Amino acid sequence: MQAGTRTSQGVYDKVSIVLVELRTSDGVVGHGECLGRFGASAYAGFINEVLAPLLVGQSAFDIRRHWLRMRAALTGRAGGILIEAIAGVDIALWDVVGKALGQPVHRLLGGMGRTTVDCYASSINWADPAQMQAQTHTVVAMGFKAIKVKLGTPVRQAIEAATRVRAAAGDDMRLGVDANWAYTLDEAVTVGHALHDLGYWFFEEPIVPEDVAGYAHLRRSLAIMLAAGESDYTVAHAAQLLKDRLVGIIQPDVARAGGISETRDIATLAHAFHVGYAPHVGWSGAVCVAASLQLAAAMPAFTSFECMFIGNPLRDELATQPIGAATRLVDGQLAVPQGPGLGITIDMDAVARYRVDR
Repeated sequence: MQAGTRTSQGVYDKVSIVLVELRTSDGVVGHGECLGRFGASAYAGFINEVLAPLLVGQSAFDIRRHWLRMRAALTGRAGGILIEAIAGVDIALWDVVGKALGQPVHRLLGGMGRTTVDCYASSINWADPAQMQAQTHTVVAMGFKAIKVKLGTPVRQAIEAATRVRAAAGDDMRLGVDANWAYTLDEAVTVGHALHDLGYWFFEEPIVPEDVAGYAHLRRSLAIMLAAGESDYTVAHAAQLLKDRLVGIIQPDVARAGGISETRDIATLAHAFHVGYAPHVGWSGAVCVAASLQLAAAMPAFTSFECMFIGNPLRDELATQPIGAATRLVDGQLAVPQGPGLGITIDMDAVARYRVDR
């Protein structure tokens, strides 16, 4: 099918993750994951040297206390590497607590009784419109009931591509667009109107994430639902989009947005403002996928799960049982792991194969 991802920002044929391992004094082992797609060793060093000493000798059950202490470790609290590093440790703590109690994380979060979650295919690569049309035929055959499409510039090519994808997918397929902030405000208005006319479901990150005023303008100007949030690190960031309902779907990434603890709070706030929650997964590893599925199963505002149909060894091989791949799709849905903690077991042989920080 395709070896990597091409977005409006470039071609990505290689990424990295940070795998966090947390061991308790009574032998329970938990795993977490940080986004760390580039320069993963810097994240690992930060976790080992700055965050780990804050947890040694403490109870794993005090997850919120640990989160706040880790965030206070540096004065620069806005986001970036600090919050992404905390995410990996936080996910590992939830994994430990779930294993210690013999319960999956989604039950510790309150639970909604979901054992499967609806998915959308991610993503049709930004390319020549004819190529995108061909990709769409292939993805439709995989059994998805919803598909996300990458668009970029020039605008005329984007609209042509969106038109061809709609024709290939058919009128009944739910289609969303991810622009990866390719557009100026005026370009986003033009593309957004075209997408609405073509019956698209959502328009994700049409402009740069920090342009909240721009999102407010788009919200007033466009009928299509806006989506964003993968670039948010904390509840405070997400609240800027949620409080005025500038988006209809919020998309935090658990491996970026401070882990399960902070992502849970973002999803809870979304529910309070009647905004949907759709976890961003992207090109992540097995731990991020498992943690995202646990959150999807538990959060009332959940709408749809991002299922990357591209092969990914860090997802497909890092756990002893494959998780999150399109090949595991049943009637457009993925199963939620029901084992304790995150519900997966890390394959240490696979870790050894792919490890680059020795």
